Amino acid sequence: MHNSPTINLNMAYYCQKVGVKKIFYSSSACMYPEYNQLDPDNPNLAEDSAYPAAPDSEYGWEKLFSERLFFAFQRNYNLNVRVARFHNIFGPQGTWTGGKEKAPAAMCRKVAEALDGSEIEIWGDGKQTRSFLFIDECLIAIRKLMDSENFNGPVNIGSDEMVTINQLAEYAMEIAGKKLTIKHIDGPLGVRGRNSDNKLIKDKLGWAPSLPLKEGLAVTYGWISEKVGKK
Repeated sequence: MHNSPTINLNMAYYCQKVGVKKIFYSSSACMYPEYNQLDPDNPNLAEDSAYPAAPDSEYGWEKLFSERLFFAFQRNYNLNVRVARFHNIFGPQGTWTGGKEKAPAAMCRKVAEALDGSEIEIWGDGKQTRSFLFIDECLIAIRKLMDSENFNGPVNIGSDEMVTINQLAEYAMEIAGKKLTIKHIDGPLGVRGRNSDNKLIKDKLGWAPSLPLKEGLAVTYGWISEKVGKK
């Protein structure tokens, strides 16, 4: 609520001051209203569902504010902005331990560390839903948005392949060739359902993700498993 808006304000101000031709801002699906994400099977995250605003966290409010900040600079100073709302980007080279990692990395680490036949822990009942986009596909989508002539966003960049957290765990076990049991424990859950609505990006940029979650997860698991082995 302090550092990120300060950074964005300084970036927007100095970009328009020195005449930067185009700037990209990475927003987040966390800015969508909590009331649209209560049903794990039918979340509504179309871009036009952002208002009335009601993010479930201060992080989401900050992202929404910063979107408006950049578009205000566009209106008032002709700053050429592009805004995308990321939906759980993952892949190798990312954070994989320490508590700040995304769910795919955390799941891969837990499975890699576990002995075959043992158990892993998952927060909540594991029925909360999410979608996850592999980093390579995210970069392609960003490039398309930056190259667009007249489309500024905001637009979702994510996968529409929705899975439960329990399913994500099963995928990681299958990739590792391990049979593990899941122990559900209390912990922060976030919203019950979140999935990228890709209608707008398909229409405006002709982009859709092509890599199945399992394939991206296999690449990520291989990298994390190697890190766990060295550790």
